[in-house]
Amino acid sequence: MRIVKNINEMSSLSLRFKRQGLSIGFVPTMGYLHDGHISLIKKSKLENDITTISIFVNPLQFSPKEDLKKYPRDFKRDEKLARANGVDFLFYPSVKQIYPKVFLTSINVDGITRMMCGRSRPDHFQGVATIVSKLFNIVQPTTAYFGQKDFQQAIVIKKMIEDLNFKLKLKIMPVVREKDGLAMSSRNKNLKRNQRRDALILNQSLKLAKKLISDGESDPKKIISTIKNLINSKKTAKIDYVVCVDPTSLASVKSINKKILIALAVKIGNTRLIDNTFAK
Repeated sequence: MRIVKNINEMSSLSLRFKRQGLSIGFVPTMGYLHDGHISLIKKSKLENDITTISIFVNPLQFSPKEDLKKYPRDFKRDEKLARANGVDFLFYPSVKQIYPKVFLTSINVDGITRMMCGRSRPDHFQGVATIVSKLFNIVQPTTAYFGQKDFQQAIVIKKMIEDLNFKLKLKIMPVVREKDGLAMSSRNKNLKRNQRRDALILNQSLKLAKKLISDGESDPKKIISTIKNLINSKKTAKIDYVVCVDPTSLASVKSINKKILIALAVKIGNTRLIDNTFAK
């Protein structure tokens, strides 16, 4: 595995591979790798000649109320995991490399960024779209891999790819969970023992919702109410949102008569967690 810190070097390498007709799989991350990331890397390894990952904690997607410094980081651990799982190139640029002193451009995907996570984090997806567009231009991937856990993010990137004519495929891979059902996230590290236990209510509530729908419940208001009541039974939990939406438009559904996405965001203590599942 080769670690690349310079943008021009990464771009030159990618261009050479593309000219040779080699496919490049790309997994963008903010580091503190877990099995969810590893599943994306393994999929890329199966489908591409070259697998590149990036590690960059993007300051543009953190609001002033969020502590950028507290985001978990451990590059030596990440490097070891990347090597062990066959990554070919690890792109590890500095903030100064990505955002020079005078940086005036941003990417905004309208509409679908105003709902769900966008309500409480209004600038988040603009930061996400900006960094991902830069990474796509630098790495020049054939296929990029994102996880379903961050489903809204993946849909935003999908729309950006379509609208800006990026020449690459996007693949959204299933949620990877801990043995007890908690969706894998770098932020799980910040949970205290009792909070970690309470966080299990997220997946439990989604599973209950799926069962209710499979048993015939078609009213999204009742599904949302059931989920909220269950989550509110935990003292450390504070709900940001619970929604039943169309998986393509992310618009709220009035009746459950086809495949929907049930998504939620909950603060457990000071740690904000998201999770989702498809139903019907």
